Amino acid sequence: MRKIFLLLFVLANLTFVQAQNSEKELVQNTEKAVKKLNDTIEGEGWKAKGIVSLLLNQSSFNNWLAGGEDSFSGTLGINYDFNYKKDDITWDNKILASYGILQTKNSDFGKKTDDRLEFNSIVGKRAFGDWYYSFFLNFRTQFSTGYLYGKDVNGKEIRTENTKFMSPGYLTTGPGIYWSKDENLKINFAPLTSKFTFVDSAYTSGIDQGTGLPYVDGAYFGVDANKSIRYELGFYTSVYYKLAIMTNVTAENTLNLYSNYLEDPQNVDINYSLNIIMKVNKFLSANLAFQAIYDDNAFKGFQTREVFGLGINFGF
Repeated sequence: MRKIFLLLFVLANLTFVQAQNSEKELVQNTEKAVKKLNDTIEGEGWKAKGIVSLLLNQSSFNNWLAGGEDSFSGTLGINYDFNYKKDDITWDNKILASYGILQTKNSDFGKKTDDRLEFNSIVGKRAFGDWYYSFFLNFRTQFSTGYLYGKDVNGKEIRTENTKFMSPGYLTTGPGIYWSKDENLKINFAPLTSKFTFVDSAYTSGIDQGTGLPYVDGAYFGVDANKSIRYELGFYTSVYYKLAIMTNVTAENTLNLYSNYLEDPQNVDINYSLNIIMKVNKFLSANLAFQAIYDDNAFKGFQTREVFGLGINFGF
């Protein structure tokens, strides 16, 4: 756990670095931090690798008759693996973390363009061939408060708090069996998987902020009134596939499926992520991140996010 907290500490410090820090200082601090992390992680049987990326976007207009609005955005991300393999035991771990902010000239608020914190871990013991008995854990939440935006009667922009760190937070874990041909293709089946949804009970008590009516059971990420946890038991499947599309272009795909035995098993939760890196040189690349989520307890439809831009990358 100390290693995980160290990596998250690195991300937090780099995410909220003050504007007056120069790009040179940011690069130096990043290189020192990731070197310290690798020295801590790597040892007998362990392999550690990852990428820290910084995406920047800026636009400015002056007397531009076609119209436009000054804006600046930045997204910092970490994709980090630390895996163990020795004899018939494997233990794969991945941290995905990203945070982005957009500020436009005429907006009263800076708005998030990305906010993700996810940890995946799966330990396996060889059963036969390329099959392993497994136990997995998936945790995901966000870093900071999320808002719903609107306007008051005077047309002024307003916002209403809707989510925050650990509200929601998801913990999914259970035993199973997985197949792995190599480190680029892995499939896990877990027929007895527990899923916990955590929220702040302040969102499930009193008046529903969205409707102005008394809170209804399940209205906030499926959690009942005055509760802070929802429990589910179901079947979980995950697929990881990484491939080289062409020279210097890689695509990393992750698909998670979950069916709750206890309620509406036909409503399968879907979480798909795609990360494409188009490498220009050692430090520069065009990065595309796409994620689609279907969870009828959170929203009756697909949630999608997409971030694309020219990035500064630090491989380690």
